[in-house]
Amino acid sequence: TAAPHALVNVVDDNPTAGGQIWRGGTSQHHGFQPDTLLAILAKANSRCRFGTHVVAAPEPGLLLAECDGQPVELRYRKLILATGARERFLPFPGWTLPNVMGAGGLQALVKSGFPVKGKRAIVAGSGPLLLSVADSMQRHGATVPLIAEQAPWSRVMGFGAKLVWLNAGKFLQGAGYRIALRHSSYALGCWPTQAHGTTKLEAVTFRRGIKTWTEPCDILACGFGLVPNLELPHLLGCKVSDDVVVVDEWQESTVPGVYCVGELTGIGGAEAALNEGTIAGFAAIGNRERASRRFKLRARQQRFATALNRAFTLCDELRNLAADDTLVCRCEDVTHERLAAHSSWRAAKLHTRCGMGPCQGRVCGAAAQFLFGWKHESIRPPLFPATAETLTHATEK
Repeated sequence: TAAPHALVNVVDDNPTAGGQIWRGGTSQHHGFQPDTLLAILAKANSRCRFGTHVVAAPEPGLLLAECDGQPVELRYRKLILATGARERFLPFPGWTLPNVMGAGGLQALVKSGFPVKGKRAIVAGSGPLLLSVADSMQRHGATVPLIAEQAPWSRVMGFGAKLVWLNAGKFLQGAGYRIALRHSSYALGCWPTQAHGTTKLEAVTFRRGIKTWTEPCDILACGFGLVPNLELPHLLGCKVSDDVVVVDEWQESTVPGVYCVGELTGIGGAEAALNEGTIAGFAAIGNRERASRRFKLRARQQRFATALNRAFTLCDELRNLAADDTLVCRCEDVTHERLAAHSSWRAAKLHTRCGMGPCQGRVCGAAAQFLFGWKHESIRPPLFPATAETLTHATEK
């Protein structure tokens, strides 16, 4: 079915507006007023189509999506992509045990009612998200004995000092988290090396320098930063360099009429994504004067993003976490040893089926890139699992 004509169409694979940060709206979250923006969206001359996945791009100016198992044609003259990012998971012995979860994934579950009260939860990985997740766990009744950040003390403290002038609001937010979590140990230069348990997680072993120790816990929330969702920009032919989409000052990609914002152009936080989206929106409708008013703010946000990414760059020691028998691709049960025998992502896929399971490499792909330096060489439709009817619809285009 073709989408009805509207001046603006909003296509979201989530069931409601707001993405992972707002998840349907809240009176106040991270200094924003999402309710205000959601109210504007509701009154705008736009059609919102939620629970809709883009699966193919059969021709220029046309996307093929699926909603409730039915194909949907989405024609456009200008397209703004804000596909966000996903967590990076790095394999280590025991990481597939029940109750070892992504840090952001656990936070999303808790927002949706997942019970953690009375649980002993450890948060590990890299980035400011760890403090936010730990704070959420504590506010929902969990005990958080340890927050393990892989970045060393020098880089984290240096980043904290820069925040005072780069983004005072973020500095105060981080300080607030640390005060709220004053009874939790915040270990820098520290990471998990093994998760222990039989039918579920029971304890985790950590390394910090030459010291190792084991902490009992019920939940391990673990995430090593974010990876942009580049599949759709790749499919549309947008130029990608250093794992981000190349855009001009108006947020327009190398494909005319296709704009990219947020994590697609670099991991910089929700404020940067909102600002880039505003620039792209005004540019797409030809109002470059209003778009240009946001350039100075974007420049400041980009300086913050650069400092953030430098501070939390993953250390080389993390490449050695996996043992030979550690699963890297959970969908197809492919071990580290089997992958290490190959020289490229393509060769590994052909010989082991790594990346060919239900997640289509969204978990193991980023891990393999970090572990072996492999790049994804091609993106093919469908981008998400789709019905035969939808795929036939794409073939007929």
